[in-house]
Amino acid sequence: MKVTWVLPRGDEVVAEVAEGTSLMEAAVANNVAGVDGECGGSLSCATCHVQVDADWREKTGEVGEFEDAMLDMVEDRSDASRLSCQVRMSPALDGIRLTVPEPG
Repeated sequence: MKVTWVLPRGDEVVAEVAEGTSLMEAAVANNVAGVDGECGGSLSCATCHVQVDADWREKTGEVGEFEDAMLDMVEDRSDASRLSCQVRMSPALDGIRLTVPEPG
C-alpha cells in the first residue's frame, strides 16, 4: 500500500507501507524530513504532526481526546492536522497523501 508525504518545498517521498504500520513509523523508516516521532508513538509529543489531504480525512478516523490535546501544541494546527503515530495503514488508506508542515 502506498503513502505519499509532501514536504514543505513540494518534494515528495513515496513509500510502500505494510498494513498495521503507523504512518509515523513509516515516515521515520523512510527518512521523511520533518516527521521525527521523538516519543516513539506514545502520544506524548507532536513531532509527527502531518496534514491529511481532504480526500483522505474521513478515512483516517476521528481525532481522539489525547491526540487533540497534543495537537494543541502545534503552531499550524488545522482541520487537516493529525499525529501520524495515531493513523495506521490499512487498505482503505492505500494512496493517502500527507503534507509535512514547515518546521516551527
